[in-house]
Amino acid sequence: MIFVTVGVQLPFDRLVGAVDTWAGTRRRSDVVAQIGSSKLVPKHIRYQATMTPTEFRRCVTDATAVVAHAGMGSIITALELGKPILIMPRRAAFGEHRNDHQLSTSRLMAEQNIVTVAEDEGELIKLLDRIESLGRSAEISSHAGAQLIGRISAFIAEIDRGR
Repeated sequence: MIFVTVGVQLPFDRLVGAVDTWAGTRRRSDVVAQIGSSKLVPKHIRYQATMTPTEFRRCVTDATAVVAHAGMGSIITALELGKPILIMPRRAAFGEHRNDHQLSTSRLMAEQNIVTVAEDEGELIKLLDRIESLGRSAEISSHAGAQLIGRISAFIAEIDRGR
């Protein structure tokens, strides 16, 4: 199963539409999506607007791959569960977000080979055609490591000494 998620804050019809078209032309019946407040009504994929956190996590767990906006919650959940994730960032120019922070997020993560990024619908379709070959993500912990906790503690102590 391929799980698609666009979050719940704003519509992302461009991503939902591209995946729905792809699923229809490829005769894929294994696509499940959380489409948020999308105005688009998918014709070829199973979907619902929202999910509980438990439903969302179960869909990611059951998925062979995740397709998402460049939202950190979606990315982190996929990485925690070791799932390949293909992201397409929302664009402010298309009214999909208030700014282009998702472009920055996706580029930084792509440079580190953490995610696969599609810059637009055409690239998304090409990557969907080979989604099974994306490979698993390295699983990350759901908790901060000792090194990060130590650095944060040292930072806070330094601020306290400066008061």
